[in-house]
Amino acid sequence: MSWLERLRDGLSKTRKQINDTAGFLGQDVRDVVTNRLDTIEDLEYALIAADVGRAATEEILDDVRRSEGRNLQDALMDALTLQLEPDARRAEFRKLGFAPDARRKTVDPKGHVVMVIGVNGVGKTTTIAKLGQYYMTRGKSVMFAAGDTFRAAAGAQLGEWGDRLGVPVVQGQDGGDPAAVAFDAATARASRGTDLLFVDTAGRLHTKHNLMEELKKVRRVIDKADPGEPTEVWLVLDAVTGQNGLQQAKKFHESTPLTGVVVTKLDGTAKGGILVPIVRELGVPIKFIGVGEQAGDLQPFDSQEFVRALFDVDIPKG
Repeated sequence: MSWLERLRDGLSKTRKQINDTAGFLGQDVRDVVTNRLDTIEDLEYALIAADVGRAATEEILDDVRRSEGRNLQDALMDALTLQLEPDARRAEFRKLGFAPDARRKTVDPKGHVVMVIGVNGVGKTTTIAKLGQYYMTRGKSVMFAAGDTFRAAAGAQLGEWGDRLGVPVVQGQDGGDPAAVAFDAATARASRGTDLLFVDTAGRLHTKHNLMEELKKVRRVIDKADPGEPTEVWLVLDAVTGQNGLQQAKKFHESTPLTGVVVTKLDGTAKGGILVPIVRELGVPIKFIGVGEQAGDLQPFDSQEFVRALFDVDIPKG
């Protein structure tokens, strides 16, 4: 099964959520707006139920109302794609009718060190392994740092992945200082000239203040060991958590500014619309999305591809 087929299947619950509530997507926008105002209310409900968020939903509906003479589904797809564009300039290009994000082949981190953060249970460690494999297949050398020393199984799990993939893993003692692990790993990366280092971090929420201060410290020591790094801080977010996950993301972003988000478990939720408020409210791009457990089920995010898969519409070639 191809990635696009897996993505379509993974978004089936969200698609059903929208279609069941708004079974009028094939109609002309003019007919819906002028003759059936109740269907606009249905569409509003459908988008909010899919976790698109109220503010974004209002903007989407405004765009749809201005799209007279078009098929409602096409107008809705364009409006959603626009909401998923975090760059204001690129968003303006979209409004003018240009499509600036032809399918990206690779997501290239700006530098060499990527801090991976997020609460426990979202799949950070497994995501790091998938990212490592993704970049290795594209010719990059990779290292892992087992910086989640609070959760004993995390270090062992990342070590197993490292053995399986042939990736060096810098480990520390269970319960030890995660900053020390990050420092050693960043030092080793710089001395070896490894292309990419992914640093796992703890995600316990019951000591939220301490966690945030710990992440700041990890970031500082990485910069000390490898000046200018980390250039990337990626948050792993479980789509199933919806708006709760978004609130968690805001807290992380306030403490350790994010450069990207990796959304996992889209295949397990009917609220795949959560990607819209992630982009809109955090103002950072979604780097990867995941729709399954296999390594190939984590792929670069493309807004147009996502929206067309959501509505089960073929993506134009070329």
